[in-house]
Amino acid sequence: MSLVTAYAAPAEGAPLEKIEIARRELGPHDVLIDIAFAGICHSDIHTVRGDWGPQRYPLAPGHEIAGTVAAVGAEVTRHAVGDRVGVGCLVDSCGECRACARGAQQYCERGAIGTYGAIDRDGTVTQGGYSQQVVVTEGFVVRIPEALPLDAAAPLLCAGITTFSPLRHWNVTRGSRVAVVGLGGLGHMAVQIAHALGAEVTVLSQSLRKKDDGLRLGADHYLATSDPATFRDNRRSFDLILNTVSAPIPLNDYLSLLDTDGTLVCVGAPPEPLSFDVSRVISGRRSVAGSNIGGIPETQEMLDFCAEHGIAAQIEVIPASAINEAYERVLAGDVRFRFVIDIATLAG
Repeated sequence: MSLVTAYAAPAEGAPLEKIEIARRELGPHDVLIDIAFAGICHSDIHTVRGDWGPQRYPLAPGHEIAGTVAAVGAEVTRHAVGDRVGVGCLVDSCGECRACARGAQQYCERGAIGTYGAIDRDGTVTQGGYSQQVVVTEGFVVRIPEALPLDAAAPLLCAGITTFSPLRHWNVTRGSRVAVVGLGGLGHMAVQIAHALGAEVTVLSQSLRKKDDGLRLGADHYLATSDPATFRDNRRSFDLILNTVSAPIPLNDYLSLLDTDGTLVCVGAPPEPLSFDVSRVISGRRSVAGSNIGGIPETQEMLDFCAEHGIAAQIEVIPASAINEAYERVLAGDVRFRFVIDIATLAG
């Protein structure tokens, strides 16, 4: 074991503070990564505050990790010292089930191992990227193309793949009519990716406050859901609606915006169940679906796609000492569109 500096929550509801955490010794298939940047995801906040159930503390969050390889195990073949690499929401899975066999480790039938707050194979609790280094088995480390700056690439490991995966799965292509609900950390990535895939992109947001941002990122239209005319005038206008928000929405109203055979896909998780009138899906052969991050092959595909099309997260880089302030700003909606921690500041 080796000790590294990290920012972690010492207890439920407590501010994050600087501590030392243990990293396992390098195994034959492990990669040691010097972390350069770590994105702040809304799920980090929910997790460390116990919103999604009791946690084991102290807990260092962070599953949007970008850095360089510092050392590799004796049998590692995919990565070499000095490589630019990333780690997302998963650090391991069973590797044997049907989901893992097809590269969909996020749906591992035995339960994938999360980057933080999960029980690792050795019985320890995984600790995330708000830290100087991390040790990850090579199969869960992805290559970050040279065209992507490490700081702007970090949020792609969660926000990027969470939106890329459903857009690919539901075959978004040139001419597809796609609506993105919300222009936050997830939504601003969805707009860029859908635009690059050739779709006609509409943002559905509560207000027009971020309209200029949405159009700059590639949206063709920007509509306010607070305006009743949005739902009245756009019935059957979309093939796919990607709901990126973690707040309740009136599903019946959104279902009316889908054309025949259209699908509403949820990637945000509100705290309470959503309900809808089944007749709304029957009448148009519509579907309501969900999607969860992406597997390792798809994550690499996403990074390569973003590099090819010049897509990156819109970020505000902060020092580690500002993490707690950043959490409050995320909860207040005061970020455009992702905070990224400069891990070099942990040493100060």
